[in-house]
Amino acid sequence: MGGALGAATLPRPASARDIAPNWSALAAAWDVPEWFRDAKFGIWAHWSAQCVPEAGDWYGRLMYQQSHPHYGHHLKHYGHPADRGFLEIENLWKAENWEPEYLVRLYKAAGAKYFMALANHHDNLDAYDSAHHAWNTMRVGPKRDIVGGWEKAVRREGLKFGVSNHSAHAWHWYQTAYGYDAEGPRAGERYDAFKLTAADGKGKWWEGLDPQELYCGPSFVAPDGIASAASMDAWHHTHDGRWMEFIPPSNPDFARKWLLRQNDLVDKYRPDLVYFDNFGMPMEHLGLEAVAHYYSRATEWHGTPDVLATAKVLPDYDQNVLVDDVERGFSDRLRARPWQTCTCIGEWHYNRARFDQKSYVPAEQVIQRLCDVVSKNGNLLLSIPVRGDGTIDSEEEKIVAGITQWMQVHGEIAIHGSRPWRTFGEGPTDLSGGMFNEEKGASFTARDVRFTVKQGGLNVIFLKWPTEPIAVAALGSRALGSARIASAELVGGGEVIFDQRADAAIFTLPPPRAGAIVPVVRIAGRGIA
Repeated sequence: MGGALGAATLPRPASARDIAPNWSALAAAWDVPEWFRDAKFGIWAHWSAQCVPEAGDWYGRLMYQQSHPHYGHHLKHYGHPADRGFLEIENLWKAENWEPEYLVRLYKAAGAKYFMALANHHDNLDAYDSAHHAWNTMRVGPKRDIVGGWEKAVRREGLKFGVSNHSAHAWHWYQTAYGYDAEGPRAGERYDAFKLTAADGKGKWWEGLDPQELYCGPSFVAPDGIASAASMDAWHHTHDGRWMEFIPPSNPDFARKWLLRQNDLVDKYRPDLVYFDNFGMPMEHLGLEAVAHYYSRATEWHGTPDVLATAKVLPDYDQNVLVDDVERGFSDRLRARPWQTCTCIGEWHYNRARFDQKSYVPAEQVIQRLCDVVSKNGNLLLSIPVRGDGTIDSEEEKIVAGITQWMQVHGEIAIHGSRPWRTFGEGPTDLSGGMFNEEKGASFTARDVRFTVKQGGLNVIFLKWPTEPIAVAALGSRALGSARIASAELVGGGEVIFDQRADAAIFTLPPPRAGAIVPVVRIAGRGIA
């Protein structure tokens, strides 16, 4: 890595505790922290300027695609993207009603043991006091250190603190901003990213900032002459619509600066967890440098690298260095290594339609998901979308209250500090593994059972409340061998009738109290757990 910028990637002298940026050295130095294995549940504020339009995900890219509803939304509310691009939306993010202390207390009461703050997204705005990127929330939009505000509130409540970095994809994600309308009265006129320079900011709110630094510069610019919106979509899908993990060939300085920004983020806020929105290590060898820097600094802070970084679609060997994150997906098996799934009760970025239509994922499905993940040796990271002003809406508050109600009764017994049993569970609902497959989770039945163990007891979790006797084959005397069930108790109170037979244990639960969901039966007995 040559040049002055590359030489600045390690701004401090090397220490004897520094871990070399290679897979073998990192694997030898690091293991999944016990606090993460115990935590099981975290909440994420996936919050950026893309929440301002209240239209859902990827607004900063899709508002430049003429055939997409986000383009029409932008035209109606903000103007044509040649005149008023996403640069202007960044500055409309004011966070004027944000109370991080209130939200963090709310999430702690709901059983979250860690909290994740979004440090930047593909729109390339750093939501912190960034030393290496002028487009940050100290200068633009909120004029506040968003990550720093979250961090103080989280530490005050005694939770673990994480940050998520999505910016490695900005260079290709933003290429639609260099395009144009293929149809209509302004066909062929390039959008704002194509024409704006630092000189154009004179006298404007962004004077002194370079729009090309925000939009990343042209890498895949649509050629002139595309005549239909469908053809323009097809062009972008082929050229810049892929998920690219490599260093941009025409802009290596973007990648070197990415490393500076990531190391600065770690040094300033000392996170317990870093989430990389990447398939494998981000930015090729620079990702290894970033993780080595993080684990080395954590060794200075804690004596050991008692932190973790996550990425996605990780082969087994890579999980010696990173925790595998499964975005919006299930696992079809009990995994030997700790892992995480991240999901959201709506879109990642706030969408007003979810509130209007009452279409958020309800608390019952969140708890079902949590129990399924924990039974398979995983953690659930749940995003509660935040509005541009820093608040969550009343429907979201109701869902958080429902999660809280269940967790306050069951969390410390069946979730926090628990470990998987010999099998994750049983039942008719067939879940395939991998990302973006969570729609099947809505169909869980009372015969879908999950297991966790803690302090010598076995927790039998019914993902729907049974209204008739339920046979659990894994607890039959034939399956358990010499083990026998001595007692069965409904967590939270209520009589459980059980009959352990050769082929299954039969459980009969009392009717649910009003609003009760996902019952847990605590089993004790010789050799059970």
